[in-house]
Amino acid sequence: MDLYRRENYLKRIRGFYHDTDMIKVITGVRRCGKSSLMKTIIEELKEQGVSEEEIIFLDLDSRGYKSVKKPEQLEFEIEKYKSIKGTKYLFIDEIQNVRGFEEVINAYRGEGDHSIFITGSNSYLLSGELITKLTGRYIEFEMMPLSFEEYVDMKKFYAKDVSTNLTEELDKYLNEGGFPRTIFYDNPEDKRTYINSVINEIFNKDIKRRVKIRNVSVFERIQTYLINNFGSTTSLKSMLRELHKAGMDIKRETLNRYIQILMDAKILYECKRFDLKSKKSIKGEKKYYLSDLGFYFATNTDNRINYGPALENVVYNYARSKGYEISIGRIGKLECDFIMRGSSMDYSYVQVSMTIMASRETEDREYMPLESILDNYPKYVLTRNDIIQKRNGIIHKNIPEFMVSGELFG
Repeated sequence: MDLYRRENYLKRIRGFYHDTDMIKVITGVRRCGKSSLMKTIIEELKEQGVSEEEIIFLDLDSRGYKSVKKPEQLEFEIEKYKSIKGTKYLFIDEIQNVRGFEEVINAYRGEGDHSIFITGSNSYLLSGELITKLTGRYIEFEMMPLSFEEYVDMKKFYAKDVSTNLTEELDKYLNEGGFPRTIFYDNPEDKRTYINSVINEIFNKDIKRRVKIRNVSVFERIQTYLINNFGSTTSLKSMLRELHKAGMDIKRETLNRYIQILMDAKILYECKRFDLKSKKSIKGEKKYYLSDLGFYFATNTDNRINYGPALENVVYNYARSKGYEISIGRIGKLECDFIMRGSSMDYSYVQVSMTIMASRETEDREYMPLESILDNYPKYVLTRNDIIQKRNGIIHKNIPEFMVSGELFG
């Protein structure tokens, strides 16, 4: 089967294909498409004239390499290809399965004849030993599950039904999420079953093996709580209060640790607040977004969409897939949903709303925070399916069309 090419990520990596001094580290939540991205890179290398024998691909989750757990075993597998002359292209999938892999990878990098690509499903890959031993010698490329843009494009690529009404397609995406594999399941229950299997795999492989959780049932309840409350303004204090109401009394340090575990496993992303007047980060209050809305879809029997946080989450994930840094903005008592900072250090301000057509009050609520920002960076109001408005130079777009066209902010 032909591979769908994730151009949002490929274009960031292409400049490093032949770099033997920098290790290319591809991270992302399990099943977001890292292995397929590696295989796509291999396809592109072959198209550039790199021969089959110059490419080494080790999938440490596959049957042939599952027993490779120690550094010397990994080195033994790589050494099988030492007779190949010139640059060798080394791809290692799920490298965190080998404890202490850093010394081996650094040694081959130091030889100068290996262009190295590695993947890992969690942040432990980029902690401790890797940072201390490979400082300045690796570059991270973080992958997300499919953005709405990719979801529609991939369905077309594999000749799956795509509605001519992009709003209908957006609603499907909000319910199904963007794990690439789900596109091949037509039954919603099958999609749900698959995503639940991903959640279990993350817990067993990326959490249970790495950290000690004394009370699994409490951890799972907190995981469910955070998944169910994505996009809500929260703080540790308010979460502890809500958990107490639900009959869970845990220490602040434990809650903080559990949140960090979920972030390390890339289930959750933290979005911090930024005060636009003082130009400082605001401590305490923040929002958590899901790496994929499928986590919410799979763990809830109620399929009604809460458009407010769901659309925010979609915009947040789309912006991350385009390489933006994102925070929440505050202007006095007003709040701007997102401040986007691009690679050129330019800013954009974004409000996300189900609709601004309900009333003049609704429209004012979305526009006023943007009108209060006095600099000249672009300002956006993004809605689900509204008649396009014009007001004070603020750009109004509907989310489905904005994303399918691959537009950038600014």
